[in-house]
Amino acid sequence: MTDPSNRQMRNFRGIFPGMFTMGNLFCGFLSILSSMDGEWRHACQFILLGFFLDGLDGLVARVSRGATRFGIELDSLADMVTFGLAPAIMVYSFRLKDLGKWGWVLGFVFVMCGAFRLARYNLGAKTGPHDGFEGLPIPAAASLLVTYTLFSFEMWGELKYVRLLIAMTLVTSGLMVSTIPFEDKPKSWRSRKDKFKFLYLFVGAIAVLVDMSMTAFPLILGYIGYGLVLEIIDTISTGGSFDHPIRLRRRKRHIEHTEPWQ
Repeated sequence: MTDPSNRQMRNFRGIFPGMFTMGNLFCGFLSILSSMDGEWRHACQFILLGFFLDGLDGLVARVSRGATRFGIELDSLADMVTFGLAPAIMVYSFRLKDLGKWGWVLGFVFVMCGAFRLARYNLGAKTGPHDGFEGLPIPAAASLLVTYTLFSFEMWGELKYVRLLIAMTLVTSGLMVSTIPFEDKPKSWRSRKDKFKFLYLFVGAIAVLVDMSMTAFPLILGYIGYGLVLEIIDTISTGGSFDHPIRLRRRKRHIEHTEPWQ
C-alpha cells in the first residue's frame, strides 16, 4: 500500500517544475499581446524567455524528482502557446498579413504541425537517456522564426525577405512532423560528439552575450542545418533505404527515450 506521506511529497515536488511551466505559458501570452500591439522586440524576447524557462522546468523536474505524466501534458500545452501559436501570430502580424488569406494559412500550417509534433511526443513520452529527437523540436522551430525576426529588424528595421520567411515557415513545419533525427544537448565529456556540442554551446553563448540579435539566428540555423546534412549523408550512403542498418541504428539512438523538451 502506498504511503500517503510519500504521495503528498511527490505532489509537492511537482509544484516546482510547474511554476516554470506556467512562466513559459505566461511568456507566450505576453508575446501574443506584444505582437498585437506592434512591439516586435518584446514579442521576440518573451518567446526566447519562454525557451529558457522551458529548459529549466525539465531540469527542475529531474533534480526534484517531480516529473509526472500531468507535468508532461501541461508542459506540452504551454509549449503549444509559446512556441506554436505565439511565433505564428508574430510573423503574421509583422509580415505575412500582407499576403492576405495565404498569410494566415501559412501561420496555421506552422501551428498545425507544432500541435502534431507535441501530440506525437506525448504518445510515447518516457524519461531516460537519449541522443536526440525524432523530428525538429518545436522550441527550435520557433527559435528560428524568432531569431530571424530579431535579426531582420536590427538589420533593416522591418521583417524583410518574405520569400525567405515563407520558406523557413514551411521547412520548419515539415521538419517538426518528420522523422529526421536532431541532436540533443551534451550529456558528458566522454564522447567526441559531446565535446563538440559543449564547444558549440560555449562559443554560441559568448556570441549571444556579445550581440544576440545578430548571432542567435545563424546559431539556430547551424543546428538545423547540421541535422539535415547528417540525414542527407545517411540517405546517400544507404542508397535511400529506410531499412538500412545504419539509418535504423541512428534513429533508435534518437527515439528510444524522450525527455520533457519536445
